[in-house]
Amino acid sequence: MAWPRYGLAHHVKGQVLRAQNRWEEAIPEYEMALASNPNFVVALHGLGLCKLFAGSMDEAIALQEQAVRRSPRDPQIGTWYGTIGTVRLLQSRTDEAIVLLEKARNAAPAKPLNYINLAAAYGLGGDLGRAAAELAEARRLSGDNRFASVAKMKAGGLWGSLSPKTRTLAEATYYAGLRKAGMPEE
Repeated sequence: MAWPRYGLAHHVKGQVLRAQNRWEEAIPEYEMALASNPNFVVALHGLGLCKLFAGSMDEAIALQEQAVRRSPRDPQIGTWYGTIGTVRLLQSRTDEAIVLLEKARNAAPAKPLNYINLAAAYGLGGDLGRAAAELAEARRLSGDNRFASVAKMKAGGLWGSLSPKTRTLAEATYYAGLRKAGMPEE
């Protein structure tokens, strides 16, 4: 039984499904959360991530942009810029990706993911000095070895469960950029 008036419950279910890498199943939950409150920016972000992981790049960008417009001073704005920038990177729109990923890093300078994403973008764009510096900072901030190699990143759960379309794009752009930044394969 669907309870459309309980937006928070649908959002929580979407979050659980997304955490289990069940993107397609999470999408209608986020949509129901948004049906009850179109300004629920956290649900917009969750839906946008699911669209990204499922391979619907343009929809992912539109949802993140809605979140930015609806809550331009939100503490999570760096996450939204980071998602848009990552999609632009996957689309090989490297210059746009760099601008957005720099905004993400500047909005949330303690978040290692912002640095690793920038490392990939700078690497793909050919700015190897900046790419290596961002990779080093991501590793320093993470405090663990999740950014030690491409293989480690792929085994990290999220990246292995992407749609075939998103996985192919990630290999051609994201991982190619990280390799250029100096990240070893193994």
